[in-house]
Amino acid sequence: MELTVGANQFFWKPEPWSALYDQLAQAPVDRVVLGELVCSKRLPFYQDRIPAAITTLQKAGKQPVLTSLALVTLKRERKMTAELAEMGVEVEINDLTALALLPEGAKFSVGPLVNVYNESTLSWLAGMGATRVCLPPELPLEAVRTLAQAGRDLGVAIEVWGYGRVPLAISGRCYHARRHGRTKDNCQFACEEDPDGLDVRTLENRSFLAMNGVQTLSDTHACADHQVETLRDAGVSALRLSPQTGDFAGLCALWRKRLDGELAAGAVAEALQRAQPDIRLSDGFLTGASGTEWSGAQASA
Repeated sequence: MELTVGANQFFWKPEPWSALYDQLAQAPVDRVVLGELVCSKRLPFYQDRIPAAITTLQKAGKQPVLTSLALVTLKRERKMTAELAEMGVEVEINDLTALALLPEGAKFSVGPLVNVYNESTLSWLAGMGATRVCLPPELPLEAVRTLAQAGRDLGVAIEVWGYGRVPLAISGRCYHARRHGRTKDNCQFACEEDPDGLDVRTLENRSFLAMNGVQTLSDTHACADHQVETLRDAGVSALRLSPQTGDFAGLCALWRKRLDGELAAGAVAEALQRAQPDIRLSDGFLTGASGTEWSGAQASA
């Protein structure tokens, strides 16, 4: 099973952004998605660094992939999306409008923000040129199994969200700007202050969600540590890891060992919780009654 690193969902300063891909070039991962997924206003801060990051990854034997925006609304965003194919690497679409902007006959991959919930959608995307689909993180295991079988028949590789805060929604409004009393057009890049997202709590002071500019994320970090063997048996081709601050390359190495059978089920989760005692893990979308459930709690009990 392969390891894919998804697009960085957060807004990092240029130096940490570049450092991430330098580290990933040496990490035991197979594919790396880079570029701007959430807000086009962030892109100018690191856009000129993308070609060098692609070259670094290619020299290290990784497959670089460029993401489209999750919500294309402006003329300049349409132009930016159309220019992705000119970079000479695979494009991952996270908004179906991007299909009209790709060259005719171009092969592409599909990110987790596109709602691929059934075999008919998967078949349609395959007919359009999709060679790989990362399924939406909210799908249960039975649906994953069904789509993985359909993917085998269609020649489409199927990825599953393996680790990271789950992307739940994209809005035309900027929550971060509103939180600081600013407008979206004058946000002053408030999201930069929260490089792993800003925690949102209820009036009862309970953990609820996380905000990231115009994006809503889960409070918990999804973690498929206890489902690796089941997902492999189901025909899943790759797990996707979502970047976060800290030793992310080291985290990728742990996942590689887990996929290779060098670590037992639960070992990655234990390492995560030792390093970040306050982190909340979940795998309920795969196997639970609700997305926030964590099978590791049952294992420890």
